[in-house]
Amino acid sequence: MPILGLDPSLYPTRPAHFDIEQVIRPNILALHPYRCARDDYSEGILLDANENALGHSIDSESEPQPVNGEIKSTLDLDLHRYPSPTHDDIKARIAKLRGVPGPSHVFLGVGSDEVIDLLMRVCVAPGKEKILITPPTYGMYSVCAQVNDVGVVKVNLELSGDNGEGGEEGRFSVRVDEVKKAIDADPSIKLVFLCSPGNPTGTLISLKSIRSLLEYENFKGIVVVDEAYIDFAAEGSSAVSLVNEYANVCVLQTLSKSFGLAAIRLGIAIAHPSLIQILMNTKAPYNISTPTAHLAHLALSPASLSAMQDKVSTLVSSRKHLLSALQSNPLCELGLGKVIGGNDANFVMVPVLNRETGKPDNARSQKVYKTLAEHEGVVVRYRGGEAGCEGCLRITVGTEEENKYLLKKLEETLTKL
Repeated sequence: MPILGLDPSLYPTRPAHFDIEQVIRPNILALHPYRCARDDYSEGILLDANENALGHSIDSESEPQPVNGEIKSTLDLDLHRYPSPTHDDIKARIAKLRGVPGPSHVFLGVGSDEVIDLLMRVCVAPGKEKILITPPTYGMYSVCAQVNDVGVVKVNLELSGDNGEGGEEGRFSVRVDEVKKAIDADPSIKLVFLCSPGNPTGTLISLKSIRSLLEYENFKGIVVVDEAYIDFAAEGSSAVSLVNEYANVCVLQTLSKSFGLAAIRLGIAIAHPSLIQILMNTKAPYNISTPTAHLAHLALSPASLSAMQDKVSTLVSSRKHLLSALQSNPLCELGLGKVIGGNDANFVMVPVLNRETGKPDNARSQKVYKTLAEHEGVVVRYRGGEAGCEGCLRITVGTEEENKYLLKKLEETLTKL
């Protein structure tokens, strides 16, 4: 059987005694890799990956980063030297921004995905222990678990009821009692992953729910709160406020979303220094490149932070207008359902309905998704296969012009299908 979908004719024929499938671990051979819309569609108006449509916020007047005592531009860095192994200057700026004591509370990774992988490698024994996730949620938790031969326990979010806004209990909130029951039934669970605001739900997890799990005596592991979209939510929503109280919480953040720096791949963990030191001991050497560090340092300057906050405000305002347009005629008459989720991120999620039954329709939703991408130059994300998201499309908030074009093409497509 061809491995990883490769054409057997591409395989070398020597040596005859070698079979790569006998070398690769079985859990890797069985792996379903993380896929995104960009795997299939990479051109047009890209509203699929929850990037910051307004771009980065690095201020042109921001102070350059000193390197070896000299002021360097991005293209004049000492690229023949390995980067700093610690980047304490960046960590200090993050600590100040997020309100934790200092660099010892901050870890930097190659995107949040490196941090997710590291946490599993240092906390969860392969083939013996497990993580707990709360679908619908970010797909990389399960992918990393399978790569690391770690079991996955699933406790769905609340899939019924009204949308929970701003951390209120409701649809897509954490069923805390059910999570506790799962922990009681399986003491091998070492990590609980919560996505807040959720992906694809856009819903905040209440700090009350997080605190309840942190204080649950039967759980001896760590609660990981993934806050990639936290800057698009109301002030005071972040679980970073719990880091100074609890040693068993780890908050993940990123420069990919609100900072508009998805290309530099900088993820952040904020936690008690004891866990941060373990991650530092385990990471690959020099994991954060000099160009990435340089741009991150500039992005965290006071002027750049102010610009970032202005762009976030613009996107939050655009989110409000997009939500209103999606819930208005003629789109509703054409079979677009009520937006679901808390709408606390830079995207919205809306079901496509069957025109006869009025119920969410995965088949029609997929047709809309493919037609938009292949014929109208608009790429969104189909999420109908996720728990509680039947028929749903996830749409990143774009620029004003992108949003107008999306709405026009969505109306035309729904009219035809």
